[in-house]
Amino acid sequence: MIARARLIGVVALLIAGATGLISSTQTWLLVSLTDGAAEPLAVAGASAVVLLAPLSLTALALGTALSIVGRILRPVFGVIGAALGIALAVLTAPIAFNAPVSAVAAEVAAVTGIRGDSAIAELVAGITATAWPAITLVAAVLMAAAGIWVLATARRWPEGGKRYQSERVGRRRSGEPLDAIDSWDDLSRGGDPTT
Repeated sequence: MIARARLIGVVALLIAGATGLISSTQTWLLVSLTDGAAEPLAVAGASAVVLLAPLSLTALALGTALSIVGRILRPVFGVIGAALGIALAVLTAPIAFNAPVSAVAAEVAAVTGIRGDSAIAELVAGITATAWPAITLVAAVLMAAAGIWVLATARRWPEGGKRYQSERVGRRRSGEPLDAIDSWDDLSRGGDPTT
């Protein structure tokens, strides 16, 4: 199971981030106005939760970087992943369970030109949520769970192995003579190639 722990963490973060990013472009809320408009006003996820796309993009980047990061940064990435998921869940849950007028205020103000919370609340006759807020809430929980999973298992993940090391490291250990590139690499690391 530990051999697949990295894969599980990376894939879960990527799925959660991609779902959140897709969700930011979808219609989350349909707003009926008291002005008698025949069509309800559609509010996208990025308008309902302004931080939806940035948090989702961060989760995608985190999942991608987690696939190559070293042992020291893995727990840090786990904490960041869990924090991203918790933040997204806190922002999404109110809309998924009972959409507040504040989630549609920017769109209503843009369409009607009316500003002010009380004026917009009087103008909104009803708000209907689509499935996207609930889907995003599930993605946020998955994101938080992936971060906790990474945090719990990261220290036991296998290292990248020899496929990521150059042949020169093996030559240095075996006592073979070093060439100019090996000497330059030693200087770059602060070593003395003449010893």
